[in-house]
Amino acid sequence: MSGHGRAVDPVRAAVKGAADRLGPGLYGIACSGGADSLALAHATIAVVGAAHVVVLTIDHQLQPGSRELAETVAAWARAQGASAVVEPVTVPRTASLEAAAREARYAALERLADRLGLAAIFLGHTSRDQAETVLMRIVRGTGPAGLAGMPAHRGRFVRPLLALPRAAIDAYVAAHGLPAWDDPMNEDRRLTRVRMRKDVLPALRAENPQLDAALLRLARGAAEWLEVIDALARPFATFPLDCRALARQPAAVRKRAVSLALEAAGREGAPPGPEGRTTAPGYTALHLDEIDRLITRPARGQVTLDVPGARLVRSYDQLRLAPEVPDPAALRPPAGPYVLRAWQPGDRMRPARLKGRSRKLSDLYIDAKVPRDVRAHARVLVRTTDGAIVWAEHVGLAFGAAENLLPERA
Repeated sequence: MSGHGRAVDPVRAAVKGAADRLGPGLYGIACSGGADSLALAHATIAVVGAAHVVVLTIDHQLQPGSRELAETVAAWARAQGASAVVEPVTVPRTASLEAAAREARYAALERLADRLGLAAIFLGHTSRDQAETVLMRIVRGTGPAGLAGMPAHRGRFVRPLLALPRAAIDAYVAAHGLPAWDDPMNEDRRLTRVRMRKDVLPALRAENPQLDAALLRLARGAAEWLEVIDALARPFATFPLDCRALARQPAAVRKRAVSLALEAAGREGAPPGPEGRTTAPGYTALHLDEIDRLITRPARGQVTLDVPGARLVRSYDQLRLAPEVPDPAALRPPAGPYVLRAWQPGDRMRPARLKGRSRKLSDLYIDAKVPRDVRAHARVLVRTTDGAIVWAEHVGLAFGAAENLLPERA
């Protein structure tokens, strides 16, 4: 009870807690017009003030009338005194329409955050969504990190209502007479989440009426575990990975370091998204097992491993991501006394460290332990007057070249 004898509304209390932690700024509210997101938008306007809120509605264009519905949500927000934006997106028709729509939605929200200078974007997920997410990941075969479910705060995305039950949202919508709508896609059993909500979860609740609470406890425990593992893994989680150092770590630390490195490298398109993926999109626990075997095997020559969207190369005691093949146009020689081109077998140069002694560039790359896949796309700067290589990528300047190439000092 408050000091005036009135119960504190849990929805507004959750929003206030999130806003207090973030501090002042312009908040974006992702709002489809459903009960969860509409309650979140209404509560945020009440807590931080309409002038500090922009309601963001993403039109996936998957249903007839979607644009009209999005504009209705925007009109409601403007009537509350807040700003509103409707952003249409194109969702590719892939095998998983849910995943494609989610990726398109979050990419649009990221663009809007940049364009509008938003301090954060609030998402309306509740504890029901969290329980469903954890169970879906279990069914798909997640690793331990995936059991943590969706994070309450990741990057610019914040979920103020994640600890609240759906009953609290329904009570808020009813108390304030909010015009929430029911998305017909929430009844479409072709979608995995709908089948989970309508069919799987009710059957499991018959076995354990406290299933939802158990799944939420599992998520909280996994998140606590993940915090510890991440702290141990981060010092090793930058490409190129040091296989010798990693091999001395426990398997959980090794695999988490790989996962964090893949996320940071953005190997499957976007950087880590707000869904709290615990491996880069496209990678599974089985792929991490394969990569772990590559890390822990004895160092013998160069070994490659293809995983979704990328090629990993172990050379000596380093594990690298194979570089993207450069655009040939990027190597087009400029006009002038020097030309930039890809190196060629038979190229020789006189590196500065050898004081003018000439060696094959291929031997210099081997001496420098430049992996074969990396040196395959290396560039050299050639003097047109005599064909001498005055600079080579991964090797540096040639002997005596600094005086001619570097700008004169005042």
